[in-house]
Amino acid sequence: MKGSIAPFAVASGLAVLAAAQILSSAAPQAAEMQMKPPVNVGDIKWGAAPPNIPPGAQLAVIAGDPGKEGLFTLRLKMPANYKVPAHNHPTDEFVTVISGDFRAGLGDKLDMEKGQSLKAGAFVEMPAGMNHYAWTTEETVVQIAGPGPFAINYVNPADDPSKQATK
Repeated sequence: MKGSIAPFAVASGLAVLAAAQILSSAAPQAAEMQMKPPVNVGDIKWGAAPPNIPPGAQLAVIAGDPGKEGLFTLRLKMPANYKVPAHNHPTDEFVTVISGDFRAGLGDKLDMEKGQSLKAGAFVEMPAGMNHYAWTTEETVVQIAGPGPFAINYVNPADDPSKQATK
């Protein structure tokens, strides 16, 4: 038995030395990393949504810049009976319902007879290029995250509110 413990002890000792070396080389990187300041609900600064989103919604950027490459997180606050016509995005969209009743469906035209009701805590992923639409039945807040740049392409160009505003 004593003869079999020695190789185990040597192997264990080598493993400890290797782990210590890995940890000591990773320590400077960990020390350089810092957590970004948290965003509490009271810290959120709401503003008018951009012109390519139907009027009446408010938007707050939580992290990143939706207009640039890289990850972003934003929140969209929509009033009751708000509608977003059928559209798609060039990048994946990850939506979490924060509050309210968010209704979403797939297709080329908003159809309130179809779609699903998503309540607070629900999550849905909309893959890039997939046509979808949304509406609310009460004030609703959703959190949208994904890779930027974020864009919204309406299936029917006449549904783009930014084009309607220039007429």
